[in-house]
Amino acid sequence: MHRTALVLFSGGQDSTTCLAQALTRYERVETVAFDYGQRHHVELQARLKVLEALRQQFPAWAPRMGEDHLLDLAVLGQVSETSLTRDMAFKMESSGLPNTFVPGRNLLFLTLAAALAYRRGLDVLVTGVCETDYSGYPDCRDDTMKAMQLALSLGMDKRLLIETPLMWLDKAQTWALAESLGGAPLVDVIVEHSHSCYLGDREHRHAWGWGCGSCPACELRARGWERYSGSGKA
Repeated sequence: MHRTALVLFSGGQDSTTCLAQALTRYERVETVAFDYGQRHHVELQARLKVLEALRQQFPAWAPRMGEDHLLDLAVLGQVSETSLTRDMAFKMESSGLPNTFVPGRNLLFLTLAAALAYRRGLDVLVTGVCETDYSGYPDCRDDTMKAMQLALSLGMDKRLLIETPLMWLDKAQTWALAESLGGAPLVDVIVEHSHSCYLGDREHRHAWGWGCGSCPACELRARGWERYSGSGKA
């Protein structure tokens, strides 16, 4: 039986929801983030505020919250020519993928998370990737996650489970999941402290949280909030 987990925790809406769910399921939950030269570097500060808020507002979860890790992945930013790692406009590429796609990002994240989990004695990797409300990133697909789970388990000679709680949920359903896990207080933590905006905007406050309101991440989060709040659940 799996009792411990490592959550890939960027500090955004999705990873915060995944962390909350892990805290309801596992006895010990650690978190890991990656500094890869992202334009929205502010997420690395926002995530610490989310962790602090969760400890303060959910005392039943606090004893389960283990060590937090931050790994330096500057090399990923160096080899990536994308709008998340360079100052360029958001657009679709000829490949059919948006230029927010950072090739190999999730594959590298999971590999390093697995190595960390191995050292820390953790059984489950939890990541907020999904196929429902996403931009077509190939490294977010269910097939990719299953392949990574097999490769990592074989390569480390240790049975690792990759858990993807949001794989088949849209953003409105993700908001609803957060409410089911922690009620209005958890939704408030996500609105106030989590960060999704690709431009790193923490100056403009909306009903759904902070952000520029026009980048792909903000638009997706805002549409999900509109559907969620319009259903009478907020």
